[in-house]
Amino acid sequence: MNTVAETPPPPERSEQDLIRALQDTVSASRLSLFLQCRLKFYFRYVLKLQKPKTASLHLGSAVHAVLKAWNKARWLQQPLSLKEVHENYLQAWADTSEGSVNWEPGEEEEDKTTGWRLCDTYIRQSASMALTKPDAVEVSIEADLARHGLPRLIGILDLVQQGSIIDYKTSSSTPNPSTVGHLHEIQTSSYAILYRYNTDQQETGIQLHHLVKLKNPKVCITDLPPMSKPQQTRLFRQMEAYLEGLLRPDFIPSPGMHCSSCEFIHECRLWH
Repeated sequence: MNTVAETPPPPERSEQDLIRALQDTVSASRLSLFLQCRLKFYFRYVLKLQKPKTASLHLGSAVHAVLKAWNKARWLQQPLSLKEVHENYLQAWADTSEGSVNWEPGEEEEDKTTGWRLCDTYIRQSASMALTKPDAVEVSIEADLARHGLPRLIGILDLVQQGSIIDYKTSSSTPNPSTVGHLHEIQTSSYAILYRYNTDQQETGIQLHHLVKLKNPKVCITDLPPMSKPQQTRLFRQMEAYLEGLLRPDFIPSPGMHCSSCEFIHECRLWH
């Protein structure tokens, strides 16, 4: 009788192997989390603890998927009708491949309606923008920063149009114009580095498009200038802190207001 040998599962990687891999590359989201709370970073990226997807994250993912499809159609010069956009939204909402969501009673339908209203509002208000073909949509790129003694920077740019880097965010409150640039500086500077490394050009600017989940949804666009030299230096120093922390390894909790929405709060309270 013929038998077919089963392929053995890949061996589990040790904690040291995972940390070494994390030293090789860094993303804006990974760096931001490490600087916010190193223990949360450890739970998510080293121990890889799995948690249910939050309702807010699911809504944001669905909206992001719709805007990606809308921009991709513009790039192909085959624009979507509002009906086709809505069909894309329903498909994205039904997608649970990234994990199930623990909904409160009645929460899912309410959030589903809110998400679609955000998409509808954004597309209706972006009619002039829709006339211009994007430079790139949802492009995954990297930058080798070895000559700076830093890891390889990786990231995905939501949209590049006329040399401007555009990033989408869903928010429950209107962003503060005086602080929004600072709050997202790690991400915007990382995207500027990625853009310059892959195009040999300086971005014309950076835009943050906040889709705000109010009773009457609105879109807030923040225009930021190209990344400055001091901002690049600050990002590189933050990356150095990331590498040094992984080398020690230094995974300690950072209690604060952000803990109220942390999915690892139970594990954190048990840490010693």
